[in-house]
Amino acid sequence: MSESILFVTGTRADFGKLEPLALAARDAGFKVGFFVTGMHMLKRYGQTKFEVARVEGVEVSDFINQREGDPMDLVLSKTILGFSDYLQEHEPDLVVVHGDRIEALACTLVCATNYIRSAHIEGGEVSGTIDEVFRHCNTKLATTHFVSSQTAKQRVQSLGEAPESVFVIGSPELDTHLKPSGVSIDEVRRYYEIPFETYGIAVFHPVTSEADTMGAQAASLFGALEESGRNFVVIAPNNDPGSKDIFAVLETLPQDRFRLISSMRFAYFSELMKNAQAFVGNSSAGVREAPFLGIPSLDIGTRQNRRSQATSITACQADDRAEVMDFLSRKWGVRLTPDTAFGAGNSAERFVETLNSPVFWDVPMQKDFREA
Repeated sequence: MSESILFVTGTRADFGKLEPLALAARDAGFKVGFFVTGMHMLKRYGQTKFEVARVEGVEVSDFINQREGDPMDLVLSKTILGFSDYLQEHEPDLVVVHGDRIEALACTLVCATNYIRSAHIEGGEVSGTIDEVFRHCNTKLATTHFVSSQTAKQRVQSLGEAPESVFVIGSPELDTHLKPSGVSIDEVRRYYEIPFETYGIAVFHPVTSEADTMGAQAASLFGALEESGRNFVVIAPNNDPGSKDIFAVLETLPQDRFRLISSMRFAYFSELMKNAQAFVGNSSAGVREAPFLGIPSLDIGTRQNRRSQATSITACQADDRAEVMDFLSRKWGVRLTPDTAFGAGNSAERFVETLNSPVFWDVPMQKDFREA
């Protein structure tokens, strides 16, 4: 009987990375399931649990781990309790988590304490915020690691992880962006009621360590975007502390030039990005997916600090209005050479190749610290 693989998803963002891997594992004969929690369950953020439920041939289980506004430590404890109960019932052979979210941290902790094999996607990356702490914690708790680059692999090994437990596959969401989205940009505009043909994309998430200034940062950034005269599709921020202050700014923007969307289907978002004139904000999409698609991006603040060195990225602070305006003047609509530092769009293929290798399943559960 094939091994059972459980993917943990807490946000629309990590689902976009995990879905290509899950589909490839399903098609390779593995029994695949999703544990759905976090932002997926919240109405304000689009109740994206329904996006996960659309995936065919997998088992989907929902768990509400928070109310809007819950502190992160409470979310952590709720997720630990709920996921522990789930594992006792289902006993998967492998749990796959992504990145740096609090849900991933809770689940890798439960796996480690119960000696259940886990795999961490996109460890070994740096970002300069508390997210980086969570990401490195997941690295130490996980059994195996699927990283996006050789540089990330070196960082994981510098944390004492065994080289034979680290596999370079690239960033999984690039698989989706590489292939046709399956929808036209006109279909995307109609479905999400986007009133303009030429647009940029803006995504500005809270930084938990800067929660008390997020409203002011958002006001500065979106004030500059409004002053520029450009049109923007704005994707709502995630639910970290500080999001309410960002929403307060977004809800004042003129609706004829700013289309605020709580969440998007990933295929639709991919098509939207492929036709955007620029990407502005502090989402990982701006430093990973935009460079891969050759789209100029303006990286705001500290959230993605040191994440990428792509030449298509311009970095500045939210209150640097002159730099924001200069970027929108010089880079708007420019198409650049695609950057493949985070992979070439074949992550799912590499993922399944690894799963089908005895080397992967032979990685011992009991860790020993390896000197880099």
